[in-house]
Amino acid sequence: QVQLVESGGGAVQAGGSLRLSCAASASPFSRVAMGWFRQAPGKEREFVAVTRRSGTTTYYADSVKGRFTISRDTAKNTVYLQMTSLKPEDTAVYFCAARMDLNFETNSWYRPIAYDYWGQGTQVTVSS
Repeated sequence: QVQLVESGGGAVQAGGSLRLSCAASASPFSRVAMGWFRQAPGKEREFVAVTRRSGTTTYYADSVKGRFTISRDTAKNTVYLQMTSLKPEDTAVYFCAARMDLNFETNSWYRPIAYDYWGQGTQVTVSS
């Protein structure tokens, strides 16, 4: 069982920055792929970013590429999402997700169904 606890959400103006954190209870953390998803009101949950268990390979949704950075601190069992140049369309509840031994050779690794564990979500609101 993996427990995920997110923090760091809030309200910012467009162009601002926020950093989200997700502390994981997974052991060993090195086996876990960690991702971030978001869900805006009335919309489906969508992929934002993921870091493979090595931490050296990351993938991003096109909508956030160049503005968001995902990283992981193995010593702290924590994954971060640094968000810069925020836009109003980034407003959503952000969820941390985890999956042991996620297979990136399939075409589902960016879909919510591929992840077994989820955090409670943290609200990010970007005003114009």
